[in-house]
Amino acid sequence: MSHLLHLRTFLEIYRAGSLTRAAERLGMTQPAASGHLAALEATLGKPLFLRQARGVKPTAAADDLAHAVAASLDHVEATMGAARARSHQLTGTVHLVGPAEYLSARLAPLLMPLVAEGLRFRIQTGNRERIYAGLDEGHADLAVTASRPDRQRHGFTALETERQMLVAAPDLAARAKARSVTADFLAALPCLAYDETLPLIRPYFAHVFGRPPDIQASATAPDLRILLGMAEAGTGWTVLPDYFCAEALATGRLINLLPARTGPDNTLYLVWNKAALRHPRVVHVRDRLLQAIGRLQDPHRTNS
Repeated sequence: MSHLLHLRTFLEIYRAGSLTRAAERLGMTQPAASGHLAALEATLGKPLFLRQARGVKPTAAADDLAHAVAASLDHVEATMGAARARSHQLTGTVHLVGPAEYLSARLAPLLMPLVAEGLRFRIQTGNRERIYAGLDEGHADLAVTASRPDRQRHGFTALETERQMLVAAPDLAARAKARSVTADFLAALPCLAYDETLPLIRPYFAHVFGRPPDIQASATAPDLRILLGMAEAGTGWTVLPDYFCAEALATGRLINLLPARTGPDNTLYLVWNKAALRHPRVVHVRDRLLQAIGRLQDPHRTNS
């Protein structure tokens, strides 16, 4: 049993890159974590980390050991966490981080029954760098990201697929009816973008028109909710994920300018800090969110 404890501590140090941070995640003192590491190094007869001014650097032996034991230890942690989630009354706080737009439109409404069960949530928003920093530094238990995570560092599963749509208000869309909606036609109209690099718009143009956009945005805002409001007001056209503009399309506040052409798809992932799975509440929230998103995609789906 002590070997399992020592291996778990080793793996947390390996992933955290720091004895102090690993000890915090494991809920133990730094001397205790250091003792586990020293015992494991004594058993193996070789050093596993090189101490540095800030954190530790794994040796080749540590790389080999981590690759050999990580999957098995993660499976044990997940299995035990799921078992505890089924047999314990769940309390405590779950830390969640992700894009503000997706959290507000999709996940936030799904937290109500979990809060009613007595769980607490601390939600943060941010870009890709902040999301992964939250996971790596142990500030986040669960995260949503549009970039495929590194399986060695994080646990993850595909959450859902979003499709990008070219949209505008009815008045602007009426101008498009009399003409073909081409890249050149759009370049002559006001464009609304997330930032100057035209994320969402650039991959849409590549996918649909086979060329990059030769456009300077008329307005930028690092929040899709602002772009949605501006598009509804008739300020210009933009590209938005289907889930985000579905209500506006259904009510006629926005029009799909190219209904016969499908935009690019993008997979969203639910990601977790592997160490957090030892807490039953995190396993419970992860599984409930996946079930709830599955029901949104298929209303006839039932829990197994």
